[in-house]
Amino acid sequence: MSVAGVLPEPTPAAPPAEPRAIRACLTSTLAAEFDHEWRTVLDRVRETQELADLHHLLNKWRHIAYQEMCDPGAYYRMLAKAEQIIRAGANPDAVPVEDMQAVIRRRTAP
Repeated sequence: MSVAGVLPEPTPAAPPAEPRAIRACLTSTLAAEFDHEWRTVLDRVRETQELADLHHLLNKWRHIAYQEMCDPGAYYRMLAKAEQIIRAGANPDAVPVEDMQAVIRRRTAP
């Protein structure tokens, strides 16, 4: 057995919180969404002179970019799942809380 078969794939580093770096990690469709939000937030920042919205946008898209680097298509799958849950009123794949509590108890038991 080779060492490559034993070691996990290295996890990519998250992009820095810079627009160009974030955008470089996105598909063209996601980059278009980023660009639209970027322009909207820049307009708001010009009016308010408050940078909090800009920092929030960069943080949000940095996480999306990282998620897409690790698991391409994850963002749109998440949106589809959210739509399914909203439409159904519940998550059909959810595990009852009691079952999760039982798993936690088993894993934390001495």
